[in-house]
Amino acid sequence: MTKSAQPIFPHGPKKVEGYHEYLADQLQPVGSLLNPEEYKQNQDPPALFKPLTIRGVEFPNRAWVAPMCQYSSEDGKASDHHLVHLGSMAMRGWGSIMVEATAVVPEGRITPEDMGLWEDAQIAPLKRVVDYVHGLRGIIGIQLAHAGRKASTPAPWTLRQVIEDEGYQGGTVVGEENGGWPNNVQAPSAISFNEGKFPNPVEASAEYIENLKKAFLEAVERCEKIGFDFIEIHGAHGYLLHEFVDPISNKRTDSYGGSLENRLRLPLELAQLIREKWDKPLFYRLSATDWLEEDLGPEKSANGDYAWWGIEQTTILTQKLADLGVDLIDVSSGGNDLRQKVKVGPSYQLPFAEHVKQHVKNILVGSVGIITEPEQANDIIEQGKSDVVFLAREVLRNIDFPLKAALELGAAVSPAVQYERAWTRMLVKRDHVKEAAHKHGLTEVQGEEGKKIKGETVTVNGNGNSNTIGKRGPPPVVHSSVP
Repeated sequence: MTKSAQPIFPHGPKKVEGYHEYLADQLQPVGSLLNPEEYKQNQDPPALFKPLTIRGVEFPNRAWVAPMCQYSSEDGKASDHHLVHLGSMAMRGWGSIMVEATAVVPEGRITPEDMGLWEDAQIAPLKRVVDYVHGLRGIIGIQLAHAGRKASTPAPWTLRQVIEDEGYQGGTVVGEENGGWPNNVQAPSAISFNEGKFPNPVEASAEYIENLKKAFLEAVERCEKIGFDFIEIHGAHGYLLHEFVDPISNKRTDSYGGSLENRLRLPLELAQLIREKWDKPLFYRLSATDWLEEDLGPEKSANGDYAWWGIEQTTILTQKLADLGVDLIDVSSGGNDLRQKVKVGPSYQLPFAEHVKQHVKNILVGSVGIITEPEQANDIIEQGKSDVVFLAREVLRNIDFPLKAALELGAAVSPAVQYERAWTRMLVKRDHVKEAAHKHGLTEVQGEEGKKIKGETVTVNGNGNSNTIGKRGPPPVVHSSVP
């Protein structure tokens, strides 16, 4: 008896061309909407999953990862930790990923373990991370920063450990023997953030400020070589640029202090210089308020002087940044004064973002701060309170948030091809858009079999494919440029 010919599969695997090892090609960006002709529920998608294009860069959805310090670098270089940390996010469908606050000069680090971009030796380790994210068709940017008077301090867990183990109650200034720079902590004025605990900074000289501008521009050049999709300038949380704009921390008498115009000078100069050099999206993160009204009264006194940094000055700064061509303002709060009284709760910083959105023209607005639920995030976008939402700690707790949000909100988005089996419920093709399903997603979860999707029963066969009203076919091939 002759054997029949073996049925040979005539196709090889699709891979990312030019990548240094085999990397499966994602048919389209993870977290992007699947073809609405096939997935009818995407014909009127939730606002959270509507793509956004800025200066030619398309962000597949509006759920973005905020920058989060990892304190895990040696000599400012990205490590294996960063590849895993950020690469994992790229597999989970976030519309954008932002690398942590990255110092443009060594003394601009919060801790000796912060990431930096002050020398060329730091390019290759970061490029490895960016190339991987791009290989997954993801969008990744970086936050450029200077810690100002809050520099040369220990990583949070280092401090916590000695407090717990030894009952330590002393200062938090890292000495030179442990990689710190206690005598080179720079600030707009020689005012400590916390006298007796934090460093005693020196007032930045005019020469230092000029060199700092050059350092930012050199870091931007490195960002271009690395291939970042966007840059964010860090002007929040009590770090250097926040210190310069804030009358609490800026007591200078030169052109960088005193009047509001002078206090805003440095961030505006930096934004203009970077905008002239960088043609991709440019963001700016700021703190919208010091939260000091309970202690110091109104932001602006009866005589017209500003007592502390608040929403009025924030609005003025944002409009000026918009006029210079900054594309997005990332609205956070606090961090520059220990007397702050922060009223924390879900979306607690959203009113500041909404105020900026209503009062400033020609700039996109991002909101951040205890945004943890899909419907909450979607409502923020749908109601026009901000254009995107940034998540931070929720990313660490719930890294699959975008895909879970799509499932809950009734959208069908592309999972990573390696993880498709985990998302068969989301990948059901519906014959038509159901209002309830669109708004609230699934009503019941019953394990991996017999799931009910608003009246439709889905069963999963042995090879992980779902059988329902219209099988799920392969995602449409939507190619974009991949390095």
